[in-house]
Amino acid sequence: MNAEDRQSLLSKVFSNPRLKAAAAWGWVFRSRFEQRSPEEDDWIVWLLLAGRGFGKTRTGAEFIRAEVKAGRAGRIALIGPTANDVRSVMVEGPSGLLSIYSKRDRPRYEPANHRILWNNGAIATLFSADEPQRLRGPQHDLAWADEICAWRRPQEAWDMLMFGLRLGGRPRIVVTTTPKPMPLLRELAAASTTRLTHGSTYHNKDNLAPTFLTTIIGKYEGTRLGRQELHAELLEQADGALWTRKMVEAARVPAEPAPVLKRAVVAIDPAVTSGEHSDETGIVVAGIGHDGLVYVVQDASGRYTPNEWAVRAINLFRLHQADRIVAETNNGGEMIEVTLRTVMQDVAFKAVSASKGKQTRAEPVAALYEQGRVRHAGGFPALEDQMCNWEPGSGAPSPDRVDALVWALTELVLGPHDDGTLNFLGAQAQRAKQQRGAA
Repeated sequence: MNAEDRQSLLSKVFSNPRLKAAAAWGWVFRSRFEQRSPEEDDWIVWLLLAGRGFGKTRTGAEFIRAEVKAGRAGRIALIGPTANDVRSVMVEGPSGLLSIYSKRDRPRYEPANHRILWNNGAIATLFSADEPQRLRGPQHDLAWADEICAWRRPQEAWDMLMFGLRLGGRPRIVVTTTPKPMPLLRELAAASTTRLTHGSTYHNKDNLAPTFLTTIIGKYEGTRLGRQELHAELLEQADGALWTRKMVEAARVPAEPAPVLKRAVVAIDPAVTSGEHSDETGIVVAGIGHDGLVYVVQDASGRYTPNEWAVRAINLFRLHQADRIVAETNNGGEMIEVTLRTVMQDVAFKAVSASKGKQTRAEPVAALYEQGRVRHAGGFPALEDQMCNWEPGSGAPSPDRVDALVWALTELVLGPHDDGTLNFLGAQAQRAKQQRGAA
């Protein structure tokens, strides 16, 4: 049905009071083609990548309603970035599950129990992606994952969800999100069991406030942010990033056999706190190979308590027979070294302090990649995403994995050596000077 036929049908429906009342709650009359679930049966994930104002929330809610009504869903998981997002957007919001029902047909909502109950026995349980362990144990045959690109712990929450998606003959997930470059989203988009739908803000412009169209769209149309937030493009790298995907891929070598290193360091960028919403502690292992190239061999970053990151760093120090551990002490001061020495008293440790801006420190490291002097032994998706998506000029803080990488390569190649010998670039500059003098 084309747009003209659809409009003609709607005019007839809404001119009849009885049909109008029925159509008010009928998604088939109100939905657009791109808001309808895939017709095929051979999918597990329906991934709806759409711009702001497209109608993602309504689409997700209507899909849940249709599956419950058809008797294909009995145990449902509703997962959003935070508990407040699930409640205020997915359930109670203007396009949430409760609002799409008439008062007569509306399911019973039990906020205290974090669940919604339908008369046919179906139950939807509310989960926060900030608490992925709550998904450990419950079983589901249907799930709605909203704005996964805003989840703070996306891979962990997704893994726990998938382990529980084991009821019924055809368990499924609908994912509604505005895209951002992240490993999980790329993995889902490429999977053979995923059906991908793209949607633009413009698809729903008739239902958006005129001020939104004139201000937001007028301001961001044609910009990188507009391509992502309005047109739902999955952008591979930030325009102002120091690293590009091409640079990173050019640096890739197989993880096996492991490179033989003549010198290795473990670099740490410790987080100030270790709670659910804390930053990560960056932990990167890198070394100099016998071929003179720099090899990044491990990214062990994550959210840890001080003792956890200290144990992790010491274990890596021993595993890779590293020369030292290098750690930024701007936020932790002397406690960084003390924490490490409680695990290994005689560990070789060097404290580094950021006296220059992050961009100034990172630019020489990015230049090493451009010169082809760095290799990644295997893949480090989270680290590489941060490298290609951090825009120094945006004012956003540099990610912790990138900070650890910068400290590791600075120590190996760019920083002054303790014994007074020249570093890699210094020795190179001295040779060039000697050659010019000889000429």
